[in-house]
Formats: sequence, structure tokens, C-alpha cells
Amino acid sequence: MTRPDAAPAEPADLDALRARWARALTAARGGAPEPDPAPYAENLLARWAEPQRRYHTLTHLTAVLDRVDELERYAADADAVRLAAWFHDAVYHPDRSENEERSARLAEVALPEAGVDAARTAQVARLVRLTVTHDPADDDPDGQVLCDADLAVLASPPEAYAAYTAAVRQEYHFIPSDLFREGRTAILRQLLELPRLFRTPHGAEHWEATARYNLRSEIDLLTG
Repeated sequence: MTRPDAAPAEPADLDALRARWARALTAARGGAPEPDPAPYAENLLARWAEPQRRYHTLTHLTAVLDRVDELERYAADADAVRLAAWFHDAVYHPDRSENEERSARLAEVALPEAGVDAARTAQVARLVRLTVTHDPADDDPDGQVLCDADLAVLASPPEAYAAYTAAVRQEYHFIPSDLFREGRTAILRQLLELPRLFRTPHGAEHWEATARYNLRSEIDLLTG
């Protein structure tokens, strides 16, 4: 797949997500079957289904996990990246600025309880915090995979990209239009200023050009 689709129209497959969580958690703790992954899955699924979400939903989680699977050959610790995908927007309130930090702290509490060792827990939390900037270092393959997976929506086809931007606007419905346009434009320009949006070879080859076109097109719509 070279052009990532935006959120699928179908409702999220909760059983499939539960199974994906169980596989990732079990692998991250070296195959140990306990503690039971199920309660942690239910907590995370409930968080991702909160009513204030319009883009950062279970559909987004599924899409990021799919992209991590697509990019896993570039990761040093794909299981840590998958866990970071689960936690990266687990705490999400559009009217707050500390969502990534609170999500990382949630991982730091939940993962040791779930049987994940301290080193891998720290790696997951670091990756979650990296999604503030989406600017991983050249020697950070796990960060590159997570950030590419999270930003892959930017390379969606036009109709899907329009659906993505509409969902983002709905999440920030409480912000007046002028202020939203100003803030959104600043974020898009900050992304365009990155030397590369995508750091994995696959992302750079297949997604970079389309994403930059979409970002410039959205800026034109916001400022026109």
C-alpha cells in the first residue's frame, strides 16, 4: 500500500482491537500470559471512544496500528511502538495542551501493572511524548515508525483528507472560526517547515509528496 487511507467508514472492530492489544502486550512482556490483558484493553478502548473525540477515535487508533504494521520492518522494537500507538492519544481533551504528557504518564502507570518491564515502559512513554513534535532523531527508528504512522493520514486521497480535516474542525468546535483558522494554519506551516515529514524510507518515498501537497492545499483554503 502506497497511499494510506483515512479513517475507514466502518465502525471499529472492537474484538480485533482487543486481540491486537493482547498480542502486543504479551509480546512486550516476553510472552508472559499474565496479568490478563483484557482489563487494560477495555480501559483503553473506553478512552478512545469518549464522546469529545471526532478524529482521535478508535478509527484513528486502528489506522495508526495498521501503519505501524506496514512499517514494522524499520522498527528496532515494534512491540514498543505498537504499545505507544495505543497510548499516544489515550488521554485526549481538545481544550487542553498536555494530552501527550498525560498519555505518557498513563503508560508509565499502566504498563508496569500489566507486566511490562521498566526499560520498555520508559521507551513507550518516550515515544508517546515524541508525538508532540513528530520530529524523531535520525537514530530513532522506533520514533520514526510511530511518527510516520501517526502522520500518514496527511497523505490521504483528497476526499479522505477532507474528511480528516472536517473531523479535526469538529473536535475544536468550541473555537471561533477565525481563531481556528489561525491556529490550524500555524500548525500546518510548522509541519511544512520540517525537513522531512516522514522519516522511514517507505513514508519518504510514498507519502511525503502527497502530504505536502495536501498541507499546502489546506493552508490555501484556510487563508484564501
